[in-house]
Amino acid sequence: MAGSAARNIFAAGWRSVREAGPQRLALTVLLLVAAVLLARYSWNLPFTGNAEQRLYDARAYALAEEVETDERVTLVVYTDQTLFDYGKRSPLPRNVLAAALRTIDSMGPKAIGIDILFDQPQDEDGELLDTFWSMQTPVAVAYAEQDTNEDDMSYFQQEYLEAFLAELEGSKVRPASVRLDESYGVTRKWPKIFDHLPPLLGRVMLEEGGDAEKTLPGYEGPIRYRHMALEGEIDPETGRAQDFVPIFPQLDISLFANEDLMAIPEVANELRPLIEDRYVLIGGDIIDLDRVETSFSSINGETPAGTRVQATLVAQMLDGAAYKPVSPVYLWFFAIAVVITAALTALLEIKSWKFIPLLIGQLALFLGIPFWLHSRGVDTYEFPAIGPALGWLLAFMAVVSAARAASAAQRRFAQGALGKYLPASIADEIIENPELLQLGGSKREIFVIFSDLEGFTKMSHAIEPEMVAKLLNRYLEMLSKVVLDHGGILDKFIGDAVVAFWGAPISRPDDADRAAQAAYALWQAGEDFRKEVAAMDPSLPKIGKTRVGMHFGEAVVGNFGGENRIQYTALGDSMNTAARLESGNKTFRTSTMASGDFASRTSLDWWRPMGKVVLSGRSSPVELFEPAPDFPAEDRKALADALDKLATDREAALSALRDICARYEGDEGLEALLERCEQSDEEGVYVMAGK
Repeated sequence: MAGSAARNIFAAGWRSVREAGPQRLALTVLLLVAAVLLARYSWNLPFTGNAEQRLYDARAYALAEEVETDERVTLVVYTDQTLFDYGKRSPLPRNVLAAALRTIDSMGPKAIGIDILFDQPQDEDGELLDTFWSMQTPVAVAYAEQDTNEDDMSYFQQEYLEAFLAELEGSKVRPASVRLDESYGVTRKWPKIFDHLPPLLGRVMLEEGGDAEKTLPGYEGPIRYRHMALEGEIDPETGRAQDFVPIFPQLDISLFANEDLMAIPEVANELRPLIEDRYVLIGGDIIDLDRVETSFSSINGETPAGTRVQATLVAQMLDGAAYKPVSPVYLWFFAIAVVITAALTALLEIKSWKFIPLLIGQLALFLGIPFWLHSRGVDTYEFPAIGPALGWLLAFMAVVSAARAASAAQRRFAQGALGKYLPASIADEIIENPELLQLGGSKREIFVIFSDLEGFTKMSHAIEPEMVAKLLNRYLEMLSKVVLDHGGILDKFIGDAVVAFWGAPISRPDDADRAAQAAYALWQAGEDFRKEVAAMDPSLPKIGKTRVGMHFGEAVVGNFGGENRIQYTALGDSMNTAARLESGNKTFRTSTMASGDFASRTSLDWWRPMGKVVLSGRSSPVELFEPAPDFPAEDRKALADALDKLATDREAALSALRDICARYEGDEGLEALLERCEQSDEEGVYVMAGK
């Protein structure tokens, strides 16, 4: 049952896509493939890569741990003040380093790492080499090569560095790579491991310091940056603490290079706990020199010294904080799942306002999954987040576009089909609300028109059937256009008769005027048809005129029939009255005639009164009005006054009518009116034969 319900939910949408046509389907498939590739490779695309990187930085910053000072690692650094005091900026004074190394070595650190490249000769090199040979503490010395650091190393620098390190073979000094990964201009992950390079600086330090099992062998994932703990009074303006606790204690190298200062027991005893049994990193913390963009830089604006990043790697190894890698298979699965989700969502036939929460929820999910994974210790570097969201949108729009293309074609077909019977506005209403085609009806007040072509049945026996069909189709085409152009409903054709109505299923304020103007236009179309047939073939029998009857009244309007075939029509006495008015035109010697109920509801100033009659098969009189736009208004009024006097002053009324007829000699409608009035009863009502 659940599977069947799910299929039904998507069935209509899938049917629309399937009917979009082969070219549209091929384009949709290509767009879906593009959506998968976008969701999978957005880190590597120029228009999405930067956003992916910034989003990674945001989650790395937001989910980073806040820590107190790490007592396992100490930084001993050259600062701008150090260089000023010694009067030398570059290369860093090596005699200071030699003196500091001797002091630090005496304090019992686990291992020392030197984040300084010895790639240029200095006068103090001899002293430094002697110091290295005398060291009891294992030392890792920075190494780099031109092939992997071409921006920082020249051929001659590497030649000197190789020679310098060669002189230390057999000592406690080991070369160690200080290469950092600066992909996309930011150091977010551990450097790639090259077999021909020595191990990373931190790894050599841990191997030599007795923590070889913690070196995270082969790890190349994200760097785990951490926040400094804040303390002190809260600044009321910023809401933050005014002081912070550095993650790694940092000491100026000049403290350890000053042998006189170190000779003071109190000073040495105070510094020893910061060195003893710790990993000591020596490097520079100098403005505009060896500064590194990190995952935090775009948010907090800080660019720490490279030595601090090396210390971060050491702390991450000591904590065993390796992020778990994500399989490429999972990334493909995720990208494909995103596109499938978008396609299925596009197939849902739901209202736009209901779709908005679903859209927001899915996009939030795609953006939130990397945050959730990162918080769980999963490597989300190059894990797409923006790409899936954009891929979802692309896939959704591709499927929706295909479905709309098919729906538009279906809608055009349906509009074309319905448009043959209904005005465009009502056809659109039925297309938007198919429930209007359910079986059943309702009582409505409508304006009905019934038209007939005089003598067509008799003529059809005198000509070939093919010509009958041709003439009839042309005639019905002309009249149908009139009805639809005036917003009416084509109820039915009965041979050459046309039945139409206004006021259902949609009622409009101007339905009365539309119907009246349509009735008059039907008569005019009939006259045009007569001329057209006469010009086409003079040998054809003469075509009669079109007669039109109009009435307003109640009818049951709706869909009647069975499940296999229905007809939208109107049923009721008002339809019969309109038909009798149409046929009454023969007696009235007119072409169009409306009941008083119809004419009184229009705003048109063209009705001339034509008396009261009791129609065939009826008992109550009907007041007649004929559309006569060219009949002067003063004569319409005179005609109305005369008819009003018919029941009270018959002779005066008939005299007035004769005067009017005399002024319009040849007006058959007025002549017939005078005859009816002369034959009317005492109330001025003419009873038609056949009552």
